[in-house]
Amino acid sequence: MSAPGLMIAAPASGTGKTTVMLGLLRALTQDGMAVQPFKSGPDYIDPAFHRAASGRASFNLDSWAMDAGLLDAIAHQAADADMVLAEGSMGLYDGVASPGATGNGASADIARRMGWPVLLVIDVSGQAQSAAATALGFARLDPDVPFAGVILNRVASPRHERLVRRGFDSIGMPVLGALPRRGDIVLPERHLGLVQAAEHPDLDRAIADYAAFLRAHADLPAIRRAAAGGKGEAGRLPPPPAQRIAIARDAAFSFLYPHLLEGWAQAGAQILPFSPLADEAPAEDADLVWLPGGYPELHAGPIATAHTFLAGLRRHAQTRPVHGECGGYMVLGEALIDASGERHAMAGLLGLVTSYAQRRMHLGYRHAELLAPVAGLAAGTRLRGHEFHYSTIVAQTDAPLARVTDAEGVEVPETGSRRGHVTGSFFHMIAPAA
Repeated sequence: MSAPGLMIAAPASGTGKTTVMLGLLRALTQDGMAVQPFKSGPDYIDPAFHRAASGRASFNLDSWAMDAGLLDAIAHQAADADMVLAEGSMGLYDGVASPGATGNGASADIARRMGWPVLLVIDVSGQAQSAAATALGFARLDPDVPFAGVILNRVASPRHERLVRRGFDSIGMPVLGALPRRGDIVLPERHLGLVQAAEHPDLDRAIADYAAFLRAHADLPAIRRAAAGGKGEAGRLPPPPAQRIAIARDAAFSFLYPHLLEGWAQAGAQILPFSPLADEAPAEDADLVWLPGGYPELHAGPIATAHTFLAGLRRHAQTRPVHGECGGYMVLGEALIDASGERHAMAGLLGLVTSYAQRRMHLGYRHAELLAPVAGLAAGTRLRGHEFHYSTIVAQTDAPLARVTDAEGVEVPETGSRRGHVTGSFFHMIAPAA
């Protein structure tokens, strides 16, 4: 069993739930608790902020991509914790129309399955008693989703708070915090979401400020008492695709799901990190080179001139597998065109040219059936994953890597590609599919 927990959720994106999540993680950790963070849905960035706030690795839980066994195995990471805090994505009930492994990908699926009561963060700007109607609708839409109460965010004044609380008193719903409006409580963003934790100029100070803010305006003892539920049992995380895996890790390559790294390490794989931005070559004795997604479009110039990295990558590809996901896939191609329209030569291991100047959002769950092996993943393997990028394919001359469909079963043109020992795709693998 995992520790009792709460799902920090909201009616929609942009309501302040990440600030609440980080503040609570740090405040409760300061109080001597071991708090295990999780993130609902396919988010590559928030888990790094959770780790910075709590000192513990954060893991994604995804009801569309993960079966019951994998969800339980990941939830088991909280077996030695005192409490769980899980951050929702988008609105509490937002998911795709067609269910996947155990649900439609909504945060409500995870709260229901794990028994973690929802702490709903509501932006009360421009309303008063009406906020209670919103909360009541969320609490009653699915009676199997447990509710702990609400945190009011962006409260304009003491009078505003009194009016809002009057609405919640009328429906008998606990208000566990009321956060005054503050323009300085914000994290910087870019096109795929928050700026990465490692790039934040003073992240620890910012998180400490969030903790002090929550401590001053939320009822931490009541929030601790509201935690409930918790399940999970020791199980097998996805196995490694090779024994010695060289993984690019820096500001340009950082989007790899934590449960995959944890599963690979638990199975005895040796993880060999290297930095292309520091012009480091992958380890010469690696069985597999893996280039995760990230922001290569912001670092295309330095990558194009990282001669040691590129030479080492090409040398490895002559005899052993190289795989790239999303941004890593772009770097394996012939060229990357940045936002200004400048063309940068990449590794040239695939006949792929991508353009960030021709921006178009590609977003959604993906189901892929491999048409060729990816290291230890055999042809025919079925995978569940997610795609989120703005770059557009200008040229793609190699054979497709997989047959790829979206969550509704509609084929998508971004099939990935393969040439020799080199493979790549725009979809990020989350888990094998049944």
